[in-house]
Amino acid sequence: MHPEPISTLDFAALALAIKGWSRELGFQQLGISDVNLAKDEQRLLQWLRQERHGEMGYMARHGTRRSRPAELVPGTLRVISVRMDYWPDGSEEAKALLEEKDRAYIARYALGRDYHKVLRKRLQKLAGRIQDEIGAFGYRAFTDSAPVLEKALARNAGLGWIGKHTNLINKNAGSWFFLGELYTDLSLPVDVPAENHCGSCHACMDICPTGAIVAPYQLDARRCIAYLTIEYKGPIPVEFRKVMGNRIFGCDDCQLFCPWNKFARPTMEKDFKPHHGLDDAALVELFNWTEAEFLERTAGSAIRRVGYECWLRNIAVALGNSPSSPEIIAAMQSRTNYPSELVREHVQWALEQHTTRQVM
Repeated sequence: MHPEPISTLDFAALALAIKGWSRELGFQQLGISDVNLAKDEQRLLQWLRQERHGEMGYMARHGTRRSRPAELVPGTLRVISVRMDYWPDGSEEAKALLEEKDRAYIARYALGRDYHKVLRKRLQKLAGRIQDEIGAFGYRAFTDSAPVLEKALARNAGLGWIGKHTNLINKNAGSWFFLGELYTDLSLPVDVPAENHCGSCHACMDICPTGAIVAPYQLDARRCIAYLTIEYKGPIPVEFRKVMGNRIFGCDDCQLFCPWNKFARPTMEKDFKPHHGLDDAALVELFNWTEAEFLERTAGSAIRRVGYECWLRNIAVALGNSPSSPEIIAAMQSRTNYPSELVREHVQWALEQHTTRQVM
């Protein structure tokens, strides 16, 4: 059977077929949107003017390519958005872990294999399936890997609404999922955008440890623990160190306490299952990793991108917030002469927290 010419395609039938193929590939949902993001572009530009992107300079350098898909990939007419669940079992255990100050809290999305690799590979397979059906067509796959307003596109494609914490929420699945996109030149029918169901709830704003959600639907990244522990490479501002608690890579509080996540379902993807016991590891154990051990045990993980120096920086802060014990004190003292000034300063701060407690 020869592929049908693009000009004679039944695009409605093709869209239904694509949704079926996406489920076969392990995506929980697929939607299609046009490329009009004018209102979102205005919000993005205002956010940048307020410098709420912190030191993520690339956000400004990309200009309007983020909000104008056809500028990023010429010829783009539609965006196919997909979502894939990543929530591991045990939401209550995750909440409880925040109270175990001698153990590390790592954002649930980073416990398994790097999602960029998983989703991009599936998106390429989806594109291949479409190509098998209709022949060559224009497309490009993205997974948080280029200037893409993925949450706005996913909202327009009916996958969910953008909550007050600025994450996407699905009425039937909560928010524990990854997003990915296929920019395409196919004139597929678009889906109905999702309606907002946050209502008067402000649980995410109330629970944010650093007050990073400065107003409904407005996030100041400079105050966000996810930004501070992953994107930011300098010294953690002292004002945020104590409230960081044991969060050493990212922060999930705004999702953990969102009522809609009672509908979240554990992932079926083996790639997203926790590696190396990172869902319940002792801070001292992670702090004692050598750089070689860090590189080996974070291979294929999103954690690798933080780098060993900032890994130690983050854990030092958490150790400063942990209960005193000879083991914890010894671990910190072992790094007091570490070559990195960044690490030494945070270790010194952490030791001072334990000294202050003993005096009191």
